[in-house]
Amino acid sequence: MNLPHLSFLRSFEAAARHLSFTSAAEELNCTQAAVSNHVRSLEDFLRRPLFVRHPRSLSLTDVGTAYLQSVRHALQEIDLATQSLTLQVHKREVVVSCPVSLAESWLAEVIASFREVHPDIDLTVHGTVWNDVETNVSDISIVVSHVDDTPSDLRLLWEERLTLVCAPDYQPGGAPLTQPEQLHQADLIHILGRPIYWGLAEEALGLEGLNLKGGLRTSGNNLALELAVLGLGCVMLPSSVVQRYLDRGLLVEPFDIEVKSPWCYFTRCKERSATPSVKAFYAWMLQAADVG
Repeated sequence: MNLPHLSFLRSFEAAARHLSFTSAAEELNCTQAAVSNHVRSLEDFLRRPLFVRHPRSLSLTDVGTAYLQSVRHALQEIDLATQSLTLQVHKREVVVSCPVSLAESWLAEVIASFREVHPDIDLTVHGTVWNDVETNVSDISIVVSHVDDTPSDLRLLWEERLTLVCAPDYQPGGAPLTQPEQLHQADLIHILGRPIYWGLAEEALGLEGLNLKGGLRTSGNNLALELAVLGLGCVMLPSSVVQRYLDRGLLVEPFDIEVKSPWCYFTRCKERSATPSVKAFYAWMLQAADVG
């Protein structure tokens, strides 16, 4: 594009505003001769006079008056765009989207440890249930994805296993739950959208005929855990969301069961456009997840 040099335009705008090359030079922190030469070069480029030069003052020509409005608007747009990018680079804020259950059971502790080192970086967390929030809302996203159908831009946080838990005093059929066979008498709490959880448990324990259709159902992992705490049944959920309840003694694993979850937690970050604050938290989060 055949355009005049930006310094020519800035000198012209300042001189037109002050109607003085000297005052424009003071504002732009350059010499009066430099401003005068810039304006002269711009006039040569346009092949039009922009100023009438009087012995001790300046006045705009009709062409200069008309041109000034466009130049001033263009310079303002450039300044605003530059300021926006500069502020974004130095912005000390991170926006994260994360499934609610993982946010409460794992991410909260990650944020707490990060804030001890970076108390000046603000964090916003959008809790999600099944889907991520709208595109471009979050700097960092944590999502649940099936291991066999995962987009290439997602990064695995960890291999997930499923854990079977119940309240410490839960007694199906009037006896404490200690043997897999007792699940035939137990109330099973189901996670909507994850019916395979109990199917995998049945397979891993070598059982048949569990009541996979009856019982309480919910789409929320945390609600399912709270129902189990109240003694309303047992539930199969990812270990990462169960561990906090186990550590507090609210739930127990009545017997050993090893089941690999077909769904795992993955993350993505807009690393190319990420600010230093976003990069710092992303690295901290990956370290907490022990991602190599």
